[in-house]
Amino acid sequence: MKTENKIYLIVGVVSILLLIGSFLTPGDPTMKDDLPWHIEHPTPNTVRVFGLTLGQSSTDDAQKKFKEEAKPSLFKSPSGQLIAEVFFEQVDLAGLRSKIVLTVDVPEAELKGMYERGLRMAATGSGKKITMAPEDIARLRTFPIGSLTYIPGFRVENEMFLKRFGQPTQQVKEKENGAIHWLYPQNGLDITLSSEDKPLLQYVSPTQFHKLSEPLLAHGEVIPQSSVPAAKP
Repeated sequence: MKTENKIYLIVGVVSILLLIGSFLTPGDPTMKDDLPWHIEHPTPNTVRVFGLTLGQSSTDDAQKKFKEEAKPSLFKSPSGQLIAEVFFEQVDLAGLRSKIVLTVDVPEAELKGMYERGLRMAATGSGKKITMAPEDIARLRTFPIGSLTYIPGFRVENEMFLKRFGQPTQQVKEKENGAIHWLYPQNGLDITLSSEDKPLLQYVSPTQFHKLSEPLLAHGEVIPQSSVPAAKP
């Protein structure tokens, strides 16, 4: 193996060990805002994670926190629904790389205007992706964050999630692809676990949690709680 390849391999292994350690150990309290299990409730119906309060903090606030320029997109679903998102490809949190996707709460009338002013349109597997005009991208940064999806840089064992988040209130299995969702409505959190993909942690305000859970319950299978293993002490 070439020396250069060995270096990349060592760096990769060290990064994975650091991430595993961050999930299993308390960590530096000064970095608590960088940890996915540090969920706060400034008020009973709000969620604050990674130092951002959903429904209040803006995309601009997220850019300052993550120290990366967001990549904005506007999507149109087959049913005609418009959704504005921003994507952070390489976020450094607690010294570890991850990806983050934010949906942005934009009034319907504003979304339609952004769609009409779009520069380009491309087909995707789930609808259409619209390239937004520069003035609309600037405007998008001022609207509040609706939801936040955190994608760790490596596959996380279920045991780690149990240690950090505790037992889920409910487990739902998707019939289509077999992915399992651990639901924590009190924290507005849905952890998606799959044997093929990295986990997804999606956060919403507790008052909006039904928008995540209802489609899952309508098209998925509820798993008995007795099948969820307890976290080891």
